[in-house]
Amino acid sequence: MISRRKFVGKAAKGIGLATLLPGLDGCVSKRNFSGIITGPNAELGHRLRTMDFAEPAKTISTGVVIVGGGVAGLSAARFLKKHTDDFLLLELEDTPGGNSVGGSNPVSAFPWGAHYLPLPGNNDPELTTFLRECNVITGFAAGKPVFNEYYLCHDPKERLYINHFWQDSIIPHEGVPHEDRDEIQRFLALMHGYKQRRGHDQKPAFAIPLEMSSRDDEFVKLDAITADQFLNEHNFRSQYLRWYVNYCCADDYGSSLRQTSAWAMVHYFASRRSYSANAPTDAVLTWPEGNYWLIKQLKNGLTARIRSKTLAYAVNVQKDKVEVLAFDAAENTSQRIIADRVIMATPQFINKRVLRGIHRPLNYDSFHYAPWMVANLTLSASLSESHGEQLCWDNVIYGNDSVGYVNATHQLVGRERPDKVITYYKPLTDGDALSSRMNAYAKTYSEWKSEIVSDLSVAHRNIRNDIEEMNVWIWGHGMIRPSPGFIWGQDRLRAIDNIDDRIYFAHSDISGISIFEEAFYHGHKSATEVLGI
Repeated sequence: MISRRKFVGKAAKGIGLATLLPGLDGCVSKRNFSGIITGPNAELGHRLRTMDFAEPAKTISTGVVIVGGGVAGLSAARFLKKHTDDFLLLELEDTPGGNSVGGSNPVSAFPWGAHYLPLPGNNDPELTTFLRECNVITGFAAGKPVFNEYYLCHDPKERLYINHFWQDSIIPHEGVPHEDRDEIQRFLALMHGYKQRRGHDQKPAFAIPLEMSSRDDEFVKLDAITADQFLNEHNFRSQYLRWYVNYCCADDYGSSLRQTSAWAMVHYFASRRSYSANAPTDAVLTWPEGNYWLIKQLKNGLTARIRSKTLAYAVNVQKDKVEVLAFDAAENTSQRIIADRVIMATPQFINKRVLRGIHRPLNYDSFHYAPWMVANLTLSASLSESHGEQLCWDNVIYGNDSVGYVNATHQLVGRERPDKVITYYKPLTDGDALSSRMNAYAKTYSEWKSEIVSDLSVAHRNIRNDIEEMNVWIWGHGMIRPSPGFIWGQDRLRAIDNIDDRIYFAHSDISGISIFEEAFYHGHKSATEVLGI
C-alpha cells in the first residue's frame, strides 16, 4: 500500500461512524481580533484589460527578458545568471515568488501559498544541483541524497480529525468500518501498481517532470474521464476513500473529483519516486514560510536583474528582435525593451493579453485556474484541548471543504513560546472557476472570518478565544486545474511551442500541474533553449 503520505494504521477504536461536531461559532466568547483581506496586485494586473498605458518614455536593450517572477521565471533567471548578466526579469508584484510567496509577523514567518516540497526523485539533475547549492541536500551516501535535517518535516507530521478524534495519518482509519479500510487498501494497491508500470516507450506511466511520462494510449486515455468516473468504473464506493481522494485532488490541484482528470488523479499517487539516505520516501521538506524559503534561494544573486512592480503589457516579434512594452508602476511610466529572446514565465490567461498581436494555434479558454483562499491566524494558545494526536505540521478535518491547516511554527527548533501561527487553506471548488473567483472577491472580511472560525471550531471548539489576528489572502488564479482532457489535449501541448525561436514559454500551466518541480523544470528548460545549450 503506497501513498504519497505514509499510511500508519491503528486498530479501529469503535467510536462510531463519522459524525462531525457542528460549528460552535455562536456558542463561544465573541473575542474581537484584527485582520485584512489581501492578495496579488489585481488592480495593476487588470490594467491588461483596458491597456491604458502611456507611450514608452524610453527604450533600453538587453539580451533576454523574462516576464514573470514565479518559480519558473526565477528558475530561468538562476540558470541564465550562470552564463550571462545580459537579461532582465520583470515582475508585477512587489517581490517575486508567484504562488509561493510568504510573509512574517513577530511570532513566525508563514506561507501565503505553496508550503512544502516532497523529496524529489532523480529525473531532474538541475533540481538536485539547486538543492545542493542551498544546502537542502548536504551530500550523498551510497548514491542517495542526504537531506538537511533542519528542513525535513519534523515529527509529528500529519493528523486527521475524524469521529471526534485526532488520528495519525490523513488516510481515514479511526472508527472506519473494516470494509471501508479494505477498499482504501485496494485503491492504494491499484495506485502502487500504476507506479510500477512502464509504457512501450519504456517511460514510467506517470512521472515528474510530467514530460517524462509514457504516452501509451492505455495511460493517456485516463485523461478523457474524471477522477469520479475512474472510481465508479473500479467500484470504489467507500465515502471515506472518496473523501480522501477528493482531498488529494483539492490539495494538489484545487479541484474536486468531478473537476479532475483521472490521469491527474493517478499521477498524484503514482508519479513520485523519491529516494533518500536519511528519510522515508514520503518525507517532505518544509520551512516556516513554506516554499518562499526556496524562492529566496532562487533569488540569490539576482537582485540587480529583477524589476519589481513592472507589468509587461505587450510582446511583439520585430524581425530578429523582440519588443517588450512594460509599465513601471513605481515610476508611473512605460518603457520599450528590445531583446534578442523573451521567456514568458506567465500563465496563459496573461499571455492571451500580452501576446494579443501574435497568433498561437491554441484555445486559451481551455486553461482553467483554481481560485483559493488562504488565511494566516496568530493564536495565543497551542490548540492542545483536542482529543488524540498532538498538534502536527499538517492538520486536516474530515468532511470539511478546506484542506486543513499547517503549523507555521512547527519547524522552529527550540521554540518554547505557546503562541502559534497556523496557515489555513481552502480551494474554492464549488462550481466553475469563474463563479468561485467572483464569489471569493465579493466576500467581506467578516464573512471569511465567520466561515474560517466555524470550520476550525469543528475540531477546536474554543479557537475563537485564542485568535489574536487573522489575515485572508485571495488567489483568484491560484493554480492550473487539470480538467478532463487537458493534460494530453492539443492546447496544452501547443502552448509549450516557442514562437519563431524568439519567444519561449515557462510556467507550470504548460504541465497542467502546479507544483514546484514542474515550474522549476520548465524555467530551466527555457533558459537552456535560449542559450542554445
